[in-house]
Amino acid sequence: MRTGLNRGYRLIGLGLLLGASALPAIAKEKVDLILHHGKVLTVDPAFSTKSVVVVQGEKIVAVGGEELRAKYEGAQEIDLAGRTLMPGFIDTHLHPQPVAPSDIDSGAARSVGEIQEMIRKKAAELGPGKWITGCCWQESNLAENRNLNRADLDAAAPNNPVILVRNGGHSSVSNSMALKIAGLDRNAPEPKNGLIERDANGELNGIIRERNDLVRKFVPPATWVEMRPAYITWLKHILSLGITSFHNASGSIDDEPVGKGGIANPPPTLTFKRSRELYAEMGADLPRMTLYINHPGAERLQAFGQHTGYGDTRVRLGGIGEMAVDGGFTGPTAWLLADYKGQPGFRGKGRFTDAELQEAVDSAAKLGWQMALHAIGDAAIVQTVDAYAKALASTGVGKKDHRWFLDHFTIMPPDATMETMKRNRIMIAQQPNFLYNLEDRYEQTLDDWRLAHNNPIGTPVNKFGLFVALGSDNLPINPMVGLYAAVTRKGPSGRAHGFEDEAVSRQEAIRMYTANGAFLSWEEKIKGTLEPGKLADMVVLPFDPLTADEKTLLDGKVDMTFVGGKLVFQR
Repeated sequence: MRTGLNRGYRLIGLGLLLGASALPAIAKEKVDLILHHGKVLTVDPAFSTKSVVVVQGEKIVAVGGEELRAKYEGAQEIDLAGRTLMPGFIDTHLHPQPVAPSDIDSGAARSVGEIQEMIRKKAAELGPGKWITGCCWQESNLAENRNLNRADLDAAAPNNPVILVRNGGHSSVSNSMALKIAGLDRNAPEPKNGLIERDANGELNGIIRERNDLVRKFVPPATWVEMRPAYITWLKHILSLGITSFHNASGSIDDEPVGKGGIANPPPTLTFKRSRELYAEMGADLPRMTLYINHPGAERLQAFGQHTGYGDTRVRLGGIGEMAVDGGFTGPTAWLLADYKGQPGFRGKGRFTDAELQEAVDSAAKLGWQMALHAIGDAAIVQTVDAYAKALASTGVGKKDHRWFLDHFTIMPPDATMETMKRNRIMIAQQPNFLYNLEDRYEQTLDDWRLAHNNPIGTPVNKFGLFVALGSDNLPINPMVGLYAAVTRKGPSGRAHGFEDEAVSRQEAIRMYTANGAFLSWEEKIKGTLEPGKLADMVVLPFDPLTADEKTLLDGKVDMTFVGGKLVFQR
């Protein structure tokens, strides 16, 4: 009897199998892209780790484990082979640096002699009398470990005017011909908000801090037609660093119609109008951009008629910034509450009276603009926070989701100012890579306490509960350097600077360089993490930034960058 039952069960089972084989297989859902077999750092609220991301169009439709491959079939499928996939970096402070026809790349030089040779070649290319310009030299990168001076430039190009801007943009060096064209000699008065350096005999040594315009304004400007390809080249370059979105700290409305915010003869910079035109043509191949707008004055700002948030997912208006309240340590002219080390009586300079700054902040607030002002020294931070707090209270903006922030926040102000920031929900866009790149300058200029707490993150976040997002401000443009400095507090010397309390964990640093950057532009619901429904802005790293050794974290390269699911860079 039992044998018969068993035979019956086998026949029924065989029938079920035959019936099942006759049914059609469940079709997989067609999608554009599947990335699988990786370590996916979603940076969601739980910082969960997955292995598969599914993309349709510009957006993520699913994130999970390998089981998703049974549900979806991708037109393109990429085996990550264990590599790390994470959200693209959102850099909250960059200045586009296109290469003009008259430029040399002084930032690539490692000696004064190399810079001189670059100048000689450019002089031969351009001919006598033509301006030679360039950017980003830095004394700590030069074998001589000193600033350039006018004599260095004179020796290389006695028949050409030369001005080279230092890395960071807060100072420059000019040769004798350039200074003569600018009408500057030993009798030149100190300029407002700047400083002209002199040698022991009172002669100009060529260095001008914070007022590069004194010479720069005499350089014949290139046209937008000439500069447009250079801007495209720069924009594509930052994709190779894994930057899928950035805040342009050099934005303006200068080329809007006169009477509607613009000016006559605008310079050939990446304005809001030009950015929108450029991105309408090729935005899918470029990183997303949020533009700070340098305050043009209340009348022009009102005539423009738009405000923070206007735009789309490719190009949108950000805050009023950078509009520097003080200088920087590349000058150095950052405005401190205490004397610079070894310079009795010198504390840097502020650029506005309290009344001037208050008027600018109030006028922008009333017109619906977010504030994003440059404040590096603790004195500048105190002044800016006071102006913010008064405007937030008097305009009623403080009751809204305003997301005002300070750019840089290099020297931590007194606790009373920190408490004011906390009460008013004032945020910070911090550049931890300053700690790395400006190590020598900080050691030369800051007292022990300010040196230990420069570019703080831990204290603002953990003690005062402030919101911090990260960026690089071209010193250097590289999120990996920023992550390294944020978690190790180390400079090129390998020495750790400051209290361990100012460091943050790798998870925190990654969140600050991705999700938190999206929050500053009210875009946290559409980007900054790898979650269903969000834009597929992603990077692939050949290492795990959570566990890699420090050297790998510092020197790490990006393998792939995706913007809206499109592969826009591959190493």
